Amino acid sequence: MSWSKYGEYLVFAVLLVLVPGPDFVVVTKNALAGGRRRGSWTSAGVATSNFVQGTAAACGLSAVIVRAQPAFEAVKWAGVAYLAFLGAQAIRSAIRGRYESGDSGQSAAPARPVTGWRQGFLSNITNPKVLVFYLAVLPQFLVPGASPGWLLAMAWTHATLSLAWLLALTAGLHHLRGLLLRRRVRRGLDLTTGVVLLGFSARLAVEPA
Repeated sequence: MSWSKYGEYLVFAVLLVLVPGPDFVVVTKNALAGGRRRGSWTSAGVATSNFVQGTAAACGLSAVIVRAQPAFEAVKWAGVAYLAFLGAQAIRSAIRGRYESGDSGQSAAPARPVTGWRQGFLSNITNPKVLVFYLAVLPQFLVPGASPGWLLAMAWTHATLSLAWLLALTAGLHHLRGLLLRRRVRRGLDLTTGVVLLGFSARLAVEPA
């Protein structure tokens, strides 16, 4: 394994984390609903799941889950249900339109770090595509005879880049929060977020395992 090969992977990983997915949407939703603190904890939850799954892949545990069809199906449908739940919550919030302190840029509900972390972790850990990524994509950048440590290093690199990007996203949303929390804007964002999450749920449901 060479550093040039790792550099190729690094470019690929940066491009990958910039592509919006369910984690991006969940972090955005929580950053708007609970502020920078909750958005940061949601980002940490996503990163924790990435570190766990990356470590499991390097140890060979993820391969066991993927090959055990019932377990992999369980992960998939848990992800479908969870994304649908979050999407329904966002749409319900848009329909109700109760944002008591939205115009002042403050959330009516207190930020709860544990809730944010849990939502980020569950959003990522129930996404079977993450398991497949660590098992099928990362090894493509390994040369024959490379030690398992390189796979672990690449997995942790992806997790770290993902955390950095989501924290940057949270910081950006924090600076725009006064505008984004205006009642009309917030309802539109909640509706859009809900529809996108339901779309991710539906796409995951119809994709073959």
